[in-house]
Amino acid sequence: MTVVLTSLDMTINTSEVLVAASPSGVWRWLVEPERVRQWQYGSELITDWQPGGAIRFRNEWDGQVFEQWGTVLEVSEPHKVRYSLFFPRPGLEDRPENYLFVTYLLERAGHGTKLSVVQEDNREPGSGGADDVADESSPNVLDVLKGLIESE
Repeated sequence: MTVVLTSLDMTINTSEVLVAASPSGVWRWLVEPERVRQWQYGSELITDWQPGGAIRFRNEWDGQVFEQWGTVLEVSEPHKVRYSLFFPRPGLEDRPENYLFVTYLLERAGHGTKLSVVQEDNREPGSGGADDVADESSPNVLDVLKGLIESE
């Protein structure tokens, strides 16, 4: 399920998936670089997960290197992780107002875990936000993640 709320200042996109695994089992897939690479389009995750520390996603495609970076804001294992993220685009300056915020929330749901992914984006449409880079022909990243976790 995906819910998008838009106000004058911010777009909040929340996606949820139920996973047949414990919160700690899901947590590993969100924070361990070798696992993240499997569901984040081959991206290399670089971070120490310390609040205030850097986070970077690096990917190479067609001989070009693409990077996104930000700051780890909150870590509460195995329930919540939150970070800021900058998606570089031509003409988009690396300034605080051009960052989005990503939060993963995990909560026990029956015999599994409800994973909620919240993206808060105050940037103008067309500035490189998640809605601008979504490709409807691509598989849903949360469905891919759920499949990987449940097949483990």
